[in-house]
Amino acid sequence: MVGEDNFIDMEPNRSNNYCCGGGGGFLQSGYKEARLEYGRLKDQQIQTTGADYCIAGCHNCHAQIHELSEHYGAGYGVVHLWTLICLSLGILGPNEREYLRDDLKEVNVFHPETAM
Repeated sequence: MVGEDNFIDMEPNRSNNYCCGGGGGFLQSGYKEARLEYGRLKDQQIQTTGADYCIAGCHNCHAQIHELSEHYGAGYGVVHLWTLICLSLGILGPNEREYLRDDLKEVNVFHPETAM
């Protein structure tokens, strides 16, 4: 999952990238169907990459993109950027793996809580 060979950038990207539709308080607004419809473009953008995972930088994006994947049946996983950093450093705790898919849940890393 890591390394330049496994990175797939979305198109368009950077400042032209599409919003997921969950930010600005919309995730908690109560307008779920409208939110999912606004996020359809982001879901299609992610699906076009063919990637197994989408890396999200914030909580709202993570929650919205995860729900988009389930709602539209795409099947890609969503992982926080900080989770990948913690996983690579060997400091991701067992309780922080709950939303990961099985291929990342089983990554065996050292964690101080389990070493005691």
